[in-house]
Amino acid sequence: MVFSQDSLKLLPSHIAFIMDGNRRWAKKNKVPIIDGHRMGSEIIKKIVKKSISLKIKYLTFFSFSTENWNRSKSEVFKLQSLLKFYLDSELDNFLEKKINFSFIGDISRFDLIIRKKLLNLRELTSTFNNLYFTLALSYGSRSEIISAINKINKKKKKITEKDISLNLMTNKIPDPDLVIRTSGEKRLSNFLLWQIAYAELYFTKTLWPEFTTSKYLAALENYIRRKRRFGGD
Repeated sequence: MVFSQDSLKLLPSHIAFIMDGNRRWAKKNKVPIIDGHRMGSEIIKKIVKKSISLKIKYLTFFSFSTENWNRSKSEVFKLQSLLKFYLDSELDNFLEKKINFSFIGDISRFDLIIRKKLLNLRELTSTFNNLYFTLALSYGSRSEIISAINKINKKKKKITEKDISLNLMTNKIPDPDLVIRTSGEKRLSNFLLWQIAYAELYFTKTLWPEFTTSKYLAALENYIRRKRRFGGD
């Protein structure tokens, strides 16, 4: 699929992904659960590559929710190991492609080595602007909003929408234009609830490890066809 020059101008600036279906993919293919997550990480790489070619500037991936800590210790350990591997293996790519890496969420529960790698990659890429890549890790939107309000309350002032936006973890990037959720589930799962107030939502039954580049392009084509009103007529 090739977008015309006019269509390229209509592409979203910021896309957020709820990457659902890794576990189901693994069960369907009768492989270990971690293999589903591993395949999912490969999809992220393909999405990033295609987004750069389309000049899409912001990508946010819901990688690990606060609820994910309730999974088995074995799976949580393997997920942390996979995150560690991803950060190491993608370091050169982020530097070469000038990708600005960041994260949102409470990373305090992650392994110390992972926390250092996250902070290091963020620091190394802080001046890049080819694409802004954000991972949501141990993230929950309600907690984020409560935290923002508590920050504002310390200043004892009347709270406005702008105040909250400026005190969210995402204050340095624009709100998403499009949210893509895979696997057929039609809910937001406590993800960027404030930021996606006017975002377009795209749900697909495709499991995340099967969300190919062509399926990504189909989602973008669907977005282009929509008329965004932002609460107007």
